[in-house]
Amino acid sequence: MKTLLLQIFTWWNGQTMGTRFHTWRHGTRVGDDELGNIYYEGGSDSEGRTRRWVIYNGPAEASAIPAGWHGWMHHRTDVAPSAETYVAKPWELAHRKNYTGTAQAYRPKGSILNQGARPHVTGDYDAWTPKS
Repeated sequence: MKTLLLQIFTWWNGQTMGTRFHTWRHGTRVGDDELGNIYYEGGSDSEGRTRRWVIYNGPAEASAIPAGWHGWMHHRTDVAPSAETYVAKPWELAHRKNYTGTAQAYRPKGSILNQGARPHVTGDYDAWTPKS
């Protein structure tokens, strides 16, 4: 019951009621990933392509889509990773949670939230001033 109420009143927890209805009416399950996200396709988008969508396992976070599924979702390939023996390239990194807005977020040197000092200006940059 709690899950159903979350889906009715929030868009970031799993799927909305509109997505649930669209999935039931038009969706064909294509596969799932190691994070528990489920991928569907069905119907057509405004450009005539087959519509593809994901139902997240947990909060909706776009960075939680693995590289292989990302390519399929954005029509870079017509073959879903579940339909082939997809192997990640050596340069593809595993998913890392998005830490924006948390204490673990990236804070470069010079950031007001970073304890370190701002790097010294080397002199190869002159700030713009009017009428210069």
